[in-house]
Amino acid sequence: MNLFNFKKWNIIIGWGVFAIALLTYALTLEPTVSYWDCGEYISTAVKLEVGHPPGAPLFQMLGAFFAMFTTDVTHIAKMMNFMSAFASAFTILFMFWTITALAKKITKSTEEISKSRAIAILGSAVVGSLTYTFSDSFWFSAVEAEVYAMSSFLMALLFWLGLRWEAEMDKPYGNKWLLIISFVVGLSFGVHILSLLVIPSIVFLYIYKKYKNLNFKQFIIANIVSVLVLVFVFKMLFPFTLKYFSALELFFVNSIGLPFNSGSIIAGILLIAAFYFGLNYTHKKQKFLANTLLLSVLFIMIGFSSWLMLPIRANANTTINENNPSSARELLAYYDREQYGDANVFYDTYYSLVFNREQDSNNPSRDDKPKYEKDEKLGKYVIVNNYKDALPNWSDKHKGFIPRMVSTDASVIKNYKAIAGIPANSKRRPTFLENIRFMVDYQFGYMYGRYFMWNFVGRQNDEQGQLGLQNGNWLSGISFIDEARLGPQSNLPTDVKENKGRNTYFFLPFILGIIGLLFHLKKDKNDFYVLLLFFAFTGLAIIFYTNPKPFEPRERDYAVVGSFYIFAIWVGFGVLALYEKLKKYANKNTVAITVSIITLLAVPTLMASENWDDHDRSNRYTSHLNAKAYLDSCDDNGILFTIGDNDTFPLWYMQEVEGYKTGMKLVNTSLFQTDWYIDQMKRKTYDADPIPSQLTHDQYKWGTLDVAYYFEELFPQLKDSVVEIDYFMRWIQSDNKVTQYDLDEDGIPEKVLPTNKIRIPVDKETVLKNGIVEPEDAHLIEPYIDLEFTGTSLTKNRILMIDILANNKWEKPIYFTGGAQADEEYIWLKDYLQLDGMTYKLVPIKTPDEGNFFEMGRINTSKMYENTKKWDWRNITDDNIYLDTETRKNSVSYRNNMERLARALLAEGKNEKAEEILDLAMEKMPVHKFGHYSMLISFIDIYYSLGKEEKARLLISQLKTVLQEKLTYYSQFDETNIEGVFDEIQRNLLMYDQIVKTGISLDDEDFAAELKTEYVLYLKLFDFLIGEEE
Repeated sequence: MNLFNFKKWNIIIGWGVFAIALLTYALTLEPTVSYWDCGEYISTAVKLEVGHPPGAPLFQMLGAFFAMFTTDVTHIAKMMNFMSAFASAFTILFMFWTITALAKKITKSTEEISKSRAIAILGSAVVGSLTYTFSDSFWFSAVEAEVYAMSSFLMALLFWLGLRWEAEMDKPYGNKWLLIISFVVGLSFGVHILSLLVIPSIVFLYIYKKYKNLNFKQFIIANIVSVLVLVFVFKMLFPFTLKYFSALELFFVNSIGLPFNSGSIIAGILLIAAFYFGLNYTHKKQKFLANTLLLSVLFIMIGFSSWLMLPIRANANTTINENNPSSARELLAYYDREQYGDANVFYDTYYSLVFNREQDSNNPSRDDKPKYEKDEKLGKYVIVNNYKDALPNWSDKHKGFIPRMVSTDASVIKNYKAIAGIPANSKRRPTFLENIRFMVDYQFGYMYGRYFMWNFVGRQNDEQGQLGLQNGNWLSGISFIDEARLGPQSNLPTDVKENKGRNTYFFLPFILGIIGLLFHLKKDKNDFYVLLLFFAFTGLAIIFYTNPKPFEPRERDYAVVGSFYIFAIWVGFGVLALYEKLKKYANKNTVAITVSIITLLAVPTLMASENWDDHDRSNRYTSHLNAKAYLDSCDDNGILFTIGDNDTFPLWYMQEVEGYKTGMKLVNTSLFQTDWYIDQMKRKTYDADPIPSQLTHDQYKWGTLDVAYYFEELFPQLKDSVVEIDYFMRWIQSDNKVTQYDLDEDGIPEKVLPTNKIRIPVDKETVLKNGIVEPEDAHLIEPYIDLEFTGTSLTKNRILMIDILANNKWEKPIYFTGGAQADEEYIWLKDYLQLDGMTYKLVPIKTPDEGNFFEMGRINTSKMYENTKKWDWRNITDDNIYLDTETRKNSVSYRNNMERLARALLAEGKNEKAEEILDLAMEKMPVHKFGHYSMLISFIDIYYSLGKEEKARLLISQLKTVLQEKLTYYSQFDETNIEGVFDEIQRNLLMYDQIVKTGISLDDEDFAAELKTEYVLYLKLFDFLIGEEE
């Protein structure tokens, strides 16, 4: 018999694929906190706190649920990571069923499916879903506690539900699927709005069900309708619901005089009543379409009711309470991401504005958004900022349509110009053509195109790409193709060949996907367009909407995985296409089985084999260890200023989840310019006291003290004067008119400063008593330290940092993570820093900063040695652990700081300890695993100075091998493409030269001569370059 139970096997194999995916992700799961936002998500989920806008309350609540399954706080992160793995496995399950549903439609058979075709369909679903399982970008998100895995699950679920609705919409109760879709759409708001981008495709499923053939005009109208439905859900339904709650809250509190939150309660009651009467009315009047639409809206709102968690928990004043969305108005601002600005993707200002800040002559200013705060005394909401005409309205001279190049950061502008072919010294507005070139060449081409090829062709390495030949490119594994794009692919250096991120698929997934795409287009144009719309909205549309700048701090491929999901479906259809093509040449069952097995081995199995090592995060604790090293480098009661994601969120995790070093106060200087964050810093957190501060909320609230200006011509009598820090803070707090000046002549005075020089007195006894300076350094303590800020202004976060300095009075040690090089991040006090391990302590001992960031700060060898010995390295030396880019990048700080400590110990004659520190660095961060070789050259010098000639020679040998391999490889480039690696050649020759000079000056003549001879041989490989320069 040629028929079999397709439904049964569809279920069984679907769950089998789910099990493969779940096992894969469980085995490669990161066991603890990861880098970037993961630390924040885990921290806010465990105790249901408030993370960054636009929020993920459902994700957090589910995270709290998964965390309940362990009693060990060190396993909470693993359970939340497992939640992502679980969601990702369900993504694969629903993807499998989506492929089988679409494949059945392609066959257009109303009869029972034949056995051979059933095998081909199931085979195509296995290959397609496992291709996505093992794809680079999706796998990355599947093993960490980030929202993208769950967002992908909701996206896959929504599309599968859309197919179920399409199949049954004309049957009785068929619209139950629409209501489930609506509910899941609402849930998506509680995870990530990316999931909503499937809506246009679901709309087209409905349209094509009702209207099989559309003419051109109808097709255009249908596209407009599908986009409008998305706009309604994303930009209207939820935002206007929040505006409705906000308006009624303001009305009933401010106008009627009811207590706070009463307006929101009344708004909720009225909304429930409106739905009740609306549903009753449409049911009685048999207005089925209106009733269905009203029910759909109701189910969406029930879904996004998870957002109620945010104001509830914000009102509880949780430790992490970002933006404090404690009322309807603040929740709206939170959803709208008001703190990030309101860029317009269709018409906005170009970067060229910075060269000519010309305002519109007719309307030079525009209103800001009013910022409401609760005034407990008045029992009302009051506007705390001067929002009328508060913002400049720039002239249209620097505006344009679809503006891509909008950042005013100097380094970003430089990259814009280089990519778009604009002269470096140009101050004009980019032309529309240059603007579009940047979008097409860089955003769509280099960014999205490269990400796509990573997933279906292969990847050069795990380094971030910056348009060069050496890092971040796609790579096929087919030599002549790769060589045409990237230069020679033979004699590759060992660290290039062994980079775990080097994965090649020989175009096989790509080719199978193209076959499937063309097959789908030929067989079912309507469904093909549905998938194409899905592909476009979750790929290029995201790039267009987010408008990424060149060379972001990390690659953004994780945001566009929805489009890779669709292409993986086409990969699956490629199996079906091959079956249909080959079935006439042999037994159909044999063809179906053979094609399925061969493509299974050629695509997903190959991808799994290639991708496993760089996606296997099992037993990797590097982010955890790095966070712990920061905290272990500080005294227990210190104040630590952090800056970015990776020196903040893992530290939040350590305190919030594992309860580690909770007596320390962590202050993120980026968030420190917001009033809500300052409020939280002024409260006790865990075992840490509030920050020492004299400024009150009214003095730093939104719109107040955002910037204080310094112009020496305003106070010529105080030029070059130094004021005591206490006087400076009294000036900051003062309402006296002399401390303010109407700079813009708009009737709104701004805070101005009397001087840019501030003196901080030092109480030597207090400094020693509180252990800020070690007793042996007492004679170095200065009677005062002077702070001189540069520029013409102080922003709120810098004022608050000075406020802490003024009120701390050397009671608590103050530290900086060193996460940035700018002077302002250290409050212009780089001359008074002491490196205590991985952090810099503020000390009243002057150590002039020479401008070399890697030599910043003095060292007390006893203190730093003690802290360094406390660092936990765990299993860092295990060769099976994947050391990702961030981990390797952090080795720069570790190696540099340990080298400085060893050098300082050597200078003090503590040779054994100096050798111990160098050996520790080499043991835990060996040459071949961590890269960044230049940081090791000075180790050679210290080993020689310690009399450890064998160790110096061993390190020379290891570094020499690395450099020789690289130079041999680069020597294969000819004159036509040598420019792409010229900087690398120069850098490696310079390192080699430094090693040779060290050997000549510190080793014996024979060894030095041999070293020099070898160097000359490698130098001669580039005679043609030297000849050109001459």
